[in-house]
Amino acid sequence: MSAAELLFRLGHVGGVSTKAASPWKDLEGGCREARTIQGGDGVQHRPQVCRLLGLVIFHVCETHVFLFQIINNYLDGTQGGAMHKTSPSGMHFRDSKRKVDYVLAYHYRKRLAQHPPGVGPLGMEVIELGPLDAVEEEKRLQREEYERNLVEAGLEIEKDPENKSQGLSFVRIHAPWQVLTREAELLKIKMPTKKMYEITEEGGILKKFNEIWYKLTEPLQPQVPQQENNNMKSLFYPFSREKLYLYNIKDKDTFFDNATRSRIVSKQNSFSVLFVCFFQLLYREWARYGVFYKFQPIDLIRKYFGEKIGLYFAWLGLYTEFLIPSSVVGIIVFLYGCITIESDIPSKEMCDQRNAFTMCPLCEKFCGYWNLSSACATARASHLFDNPATVFFSIFMALWATMFLEQWKRLQMRLSYFWDLTGLEEEEEHPRPEYETKLLQKKLKNKNIATENSNEVRCNLFFLLVLDEKLTWSDRMPGYAANFGLILFMIMLTFSAVFGVIIYRITTAAALSFSTNETTRSNVRVTVTATAVIINLVVILILDEIYGAVAKWLTEIEVPKTEKNFEERLILKAFLLKFVNSYAPIFYVAFFKGRFVGRPGRYVYVFDSYRMEECAPGGCLMELCIQLSIIMLGKQLIQNNLFEIGIPKIKKLFRKLKDERTELKEVDTNQSKDPQQWDLDYALEPFTGLTPEYMEMIIQFGFVTLFVASFPLAPLFALLNNIIEVRLDAKKFVTELRRPDTVREKDIGIWYNILSCVGKLSVIINAFVIAVTSDFIPRLMYQYAYSQNGTMHGFINHTLSYFNVSHLKAGTQPENSPFAQDVLFCRFKDYREPPWSPNQYEFSKQYWAVLSARLAFVVLFQNLVMLLSVLVDWMIPDIPKDISEQIKKEKSMLVDFFLKEEHEKLKLIESFIARDTEKNKSGTKGGKIRAASFSQFNRSPKGSFASFSSQHTEV
Repeated sequence: MSAAELLFRLGHVGGVSTKAASPWKDLEGGCREARTIQGGDGVQHRPQVCRLLGLVIFHVCETHVFLFQIINNYLDGTQGGAMHKTSPSGMHFRDSKRKVDYVLAYHYRKRLAQHPPGVGPLGMEVIELGPLDAVEEEKRLQREEYERNLVEAGLEIEKDPENKSQGLSFVRIHAPWQVLTREAELLKIKMPTKKMYEITEEGGILKKFNEIWYKLTEPLQPQVPQQENNNMKSLFYPFSREKLYLYNIKDKDTFFDNATRSRIVSKQNSFSVLFVCFFQLLYREWARYGVFYKFQPIDLIRKYFGEKIGLYFAWLGLYTEFLIPSSVVGIIVFLYGCITIESDIPSKEMCDQRNAFTMCPLCEKFCGYWNLSSACATARASHLFDNPATVFFSIFMALWATMFLEQWKRLQMRLSYFWDLTGLEEEEEHPRPEYETKLLQKKLKNKNIATENSNEVRCNLFFLLVLDEKLTWSDRMPGYAANFGLILFMIMLTFSAVFGVIIYRITTAAALSFSTNETTRSNVRVTVTATAVIINLVVILILDEIYGAVAKWLTEIEVPKTEKNFEERLILKAFLLKFVNSYAPIFYVAFFKGRFVGRPGRYVYVFDSYRMEECAPGGCLMELCIQLSIIMLGKQLIQNNLFEIGIPKIKKLFRKLKDERTELKEVDTNQSKDPQQWDLDYALEPFTGLTPEYMEMIIQFGFVTLFVASFPLAPLFALLNNIIEVRLDAKKFVTELRRPDTVREKDIGIWYNILSCVGKLSVIINAFVIAVTSDFIPRLMYQYAYSQNGTMHGFINHTLSYFNVSHLKAGTQPENSPFAQDVLFCRFKDYREPPWSPNQYEFSKQYWAVLSARLAFVVLFQNLVMLLSVLVDWMIPDIPKDISEQIKKEKSMLVDFFLKEEHEKLKLIESFIARDTEKNKSGTKGGKIRAASFSQFNRSPKGSFASFSSQHTEV
């Protein structure tokens, strides 16, 4: 690509991009590289490099201070919900006619002191500036050139006077009709045409059901204005300036809505504001905790924030709605455990003190023999979550996850149709500045160009060479190696933290066992479990914040080409690290704790003195439930709620204190007593993306599905959290954050793939939880293979093995035990041969039979649930039938509409030609020429309506 072609693509005056991406982004790499090569005096020459290119990359061509900051929204009220009435001209320029589409904000500081002028080499006066004055003058020149480029691009600006020695100033931007139409055509934005058609509704039982459902839920509907006729829909078509007659243009000021105007101006590298009436409705009907019971006004959210954020809240709303049936079923399963606890035979046998099950000591020396009936409470509590109903609930939740994803695909398609996203093409993304910088560094290195070369040569090399080059695998290998090594290190760090908590549990349990207090010794297990879970929670919260920053840094050194690639790789890294961090302690309790303990007389020791911890007599499922519930509730309460509320307020307070400390106490005579809307919006937090919002919900989705067999109440707690989360996010977006740029997206992107993977993984994990962690398989095997009467009587005795206490190692026998004189054999939970067997203490036949049954159950459960999931996926079409028919109908109507409009244009031109021929008989020759050109257009098989329309305009 030549330099001239590249200049044309970037915008010949730095203001207009001929493609969707911002024109300034294409030069960020070149300007940044010029700064890098320049060395220590780069600050003096960087603006010259950028001005040489005819553009100013304000956020790259300076060191630390941004020239402009984003103010993305107009809020018709202060934080906390109090409404603030602005002046009528608050949304317009001073002439009260031109609408404010975007606002730029910058800090300025006038020259501190006047220095005596000197005499230059050519006799000119030279004013020496101090270091701070030089930097401020440099930024002022960059701002002026940036504003000049905006004006050259066709935008209109209005500035505040700088009346103080230093302070905050705003630049308001208005996009006139010419700019809006030009950019709408370049971006291929779909706009409503004159044609409207009726949406065909499904008839029969489904229609009646929808009517009944709407009447029942009418009190839950948000009170927002509806269209006059919801059954009528405009036919949309990508905007074209040569086909203005197709569109329903009643008023040029309102033809492009505010979200579209913001999106168009954002491509000019400016920043958006929003409209007041929508904010009032959103705050009243959506962003208050008092309306938690109402449905979300998704269409209004989409009009206000754009499709990308609208899809997030639509997904969150559907996920929350789907949690209702799963919560109900989970409560039923829990109540089933409560009801059947009195009739559970194994629990009754364990609690019966007449069954003298003398158990082996839990530790060396200081722990004595104990009776199994002392663990009665643990056994009864385990039955609440370890019962046959949990198997049904696991199958139900696997199918629930599949149905949720299928229903989301249908809802997503329905929203795409009504939001006119069905034919949305992905806009061509320009390379990121860091990617172009890397390319330029590579080219300079290959060409052996010295750093002393002029800035012009380097930037010309950028023009000529960057877009023809790509980073190869060898260029990316250092970044990939660093990613692999650091991710592996972070995962090992998580495992080390889990192992550290294990050591804490073992050592604390041993220390508490030495206590002389009987109460302390009897509550060792509860104390250790509770404190260890809290430590796990604190470690998870800390590492989550660290991993978020590490994932971003790793993605940056990987140098992805586009912003979309950057976002996807960042999401994958952050999810992998946070997934391991959140679930590693739970995986340990579920699948590893108590598996490598050994047996009496041959225990496994840590550091040669501490025994590996065992599960409770009732199994590890109860401890898994405790671990899961505390981590899940703690993350939701602390990380998802308190952090979201507290951190923005703390940041806002620090920023306010900083501004008050740095700005001088001066009175601005031109400033009105009431602050303008942009003054209020500047105090809000900038929008940082949807990744944190999606991430916390995906992690919660994992808690709900992955280990649901051990905690049936997880969907209920998730539902209660999400009812608050929806309004918390709404309040944050409306009153705490600057309004983000509107982005058109037709799906939720890579998050759907992550959800699908978590859903499939949940089937496997729940199968292993039921088979390995719970006692479901051993109970089933005993009842149908070993029980003499087909009941559960004798199950506890069947699962306990015998150990001869004389075989204990010297120095490990209990010192103070009430059973010491009478105990010959103690019992421990395992399937092993008795001491009188020839193969004493070896695994028995029952052990291998139960192990085989566990593995068989995993295979059967996994394949059965997967088969049912595929069946549900096949039975539910991705695209609703009515939407599919409407899309086909719309395409057909669009063709008919074009043919009809062009046919009318043909008739109009023919009438013009005939009338012109009659009035100008002397000009027959000219008339034939025009008729011939028209006939040639009509006969051309590849003729375009665009050329025809331009001819008609001239006529």
